[in-house]
Amino acid sequence: MISSVLDFILICLATFRLTRFFVYDKLASVIRKPFHHEYEIILDDGTIETYFEVRGKGLRKIFGELLSCYWCTGIWCAIILYCGYFFLPIYSSPVIIILAIAGSASFFEALLQKMIDSEN
Repeated sequence: MISSVLDFILICLATFRLTRFFVYDKLASVIRKPFHHEYEIILDDGTIETYFEVRGKGLRKIFGELLSCYWCTGIWCAIILYCGYFFLPIYSSPVIIILAIAGSASFFEALLQKMIDSEN
């Protein structure tokens, strides 16, 4: 059981950040590469859109689908972080806190960017 509201919020923010890392971040593209084929299309206005296709069959396809689904990956990230919190708190607490800080920062960055875009 989660012992406080603060711990719950930290685990939520850490799950948010870890999920975004696996599904969207360029650094994690190395992890996704065996499961996804990514390609870019340049649109008429010059913007670039990135698409991907899930590779393989069997377990490879399952992991590819998992890594392309924000909700699916989020569940597994939450399970991993909660198990760490419950069974190995001495090791997982710093990881959870760092991910929560990064998750908060990305949330505030997105909020700030939205405010800036609405002004223009």
